[in-house]
Amino acid sequence: MSAPAAPRPTLPTPSLSAADADATAAATTAPTPAAVTTAATRRRGLLDWRVRFAILSVIWGFSFLLIKVGTEAYAPFQVALGRVLFGALALLAVLMVRREPLPRGLRTWGHLTVAALLLNTAPFSLFAYAELSIPSSLAGICNATSPLWGMALSLVALSEDRPTRRRFAGLGLGFLGVLTVLGAWHGFSGVDAKGTAFALLASLCYPVGWIYVRRTLAGTPGSPVALTGGQLMVSTLQLALVSALFTSAPASFPLWPTLSVIALGALGTGMALQMQYGLVTEVGPTTAQMVTYFIPVIATTAGVLVLGEQLHWNTPIGAAIVLAGAALTQTRSAPGKPA
Repeated sequence: MSAPAAPRPTLPTPSLSAADADATAAATTAPTPAAVTTAATRRRGLLDWRVRFAILSVIWGFSFLLIKVGTEAYAPFQVALGRVLFGALALLAVLMVRREPLPRGLRTWGHLTVAALLLNTAPFSLFAYAELSIPSSLAGICNATSPLWGMALSLVALSEDRPTRRRFAGLGLGFLGVLTVLGAWHGFSGVDAKGTAFALLASLCYPVGWIYVRRTLAGTPGSPVALTGGQLMVSTLQLALVSALFTSAPASFPLWPTLSVIALGALGTGMALQMQYGLVTEVGPTTAQMVTYFIPVIATTAGVLVLGEQLHWNTPIGAAIVLAGAALTQTRSAPGKPA
């Protein structure tokens, strides 16, 4: 059997990247069919894709709990720094084993710098700041609004991806779900406005970053792991600078917050991205993106059971409405029908 063809990167659609908070770090490239077939064949013998799908859902669902625990001992910028640092180390280790080089060219690194800001530095910091004042479960639900923001932005930014009536309905339904989660009929009482705004702004950063990456890095040479690893390296430098300017060095390194930050980076932003690539190549983006609908459920369950966060009736109902709206925004016209 001949060696697989070198991967020629193509950008995933916003619907795929909306799968989770950390998957946005992977909004760079996808392998060619030849590489897909080889990778999929190799992975099938290791672990069934359904098991990996479940593990991925749990890892990303618990990410918001890990952020919450991390902020108990570290400043939000430091939590975000640890997240991208250990994520970058995990992917660099993969590159070393595979003997794959990092991306080359000033233009590529310039675009990766902007992508790192939009997809890692800004949203990771915003989520960490948000969880200083809101439950991790609410942060997970806010993260699920990314497809809704992506749909709204597609009206002006992605002319080739015209929305349909069904997707318009999904947009309206999704934001109705947000209002339900926040208890709009009570005047948003009991909800920290600043923290919620930070979480929603973090979710907005993702589709903005997807659009930028889609327009600037399409066709860039390099594997998905190499480009994502480079992106996380740049984000590490950005957050190291910000942390040095605006935070003080930690006086101690408590065990559980430290382990939480390490796990958040190495597992949630390192191993999980590898698992996502495997799922996309084996079962396709449509099935792989369904992880989106499990993340807020797991985040809410983890927050209630592990952290003892309160759960009111409107939270799960509103979350279900948000997910239903997000699902509608990801529908496409049938072949042969105009969008």
